[in-house]
Amino acid sequence: MADNDVSIKPDPDAVYLSSEDKATATPKPSASHPQYKHMIKDAIVALKKRGGSSRQAILKFIVSNYNVGDNPTVINAHLKSALKAGVKAGTLKQSKGTGAAGSFRLGEKAKKKCKDKKNEMPKKCCFC
Repeated sequence: MADNDVSIKPDPDAVYLSSEDKATATPKPSASHPQYKHMIKDAIVALKKRGGSSRQAILKFIVSNYNVGDNPTVINAHLKSALKAGVKAGTLKQSKGTGAAGSFRLGEKAKKKCKDKKNEMPKKCCFC
């Protein structure tokens, strides 16, 4: 077994980053638009379709109203993943189709969050 002994020596010409160099890396700039789940919710509310809004209509609304970039392939990929995640979480309900295709409406969880508490009437006490 001594014949198979392989030793690995570090390369003297290689450049290694110290922990200080890693910590001083520039942070990723924040996006100039809200999260896709919020943009999707705004699009569905603004489009006011009874049967739900299609992915294409939501995409057109987002591109026209938000600064999401110039690459439609990347925007569409982010939109599809956000739609699937919203359906899985219950904030979106898919009225037609499967996956990221079809029409989408706001789910029950999203409707509960959107409910305006200012318009609620206070409950009368039982002694009045």
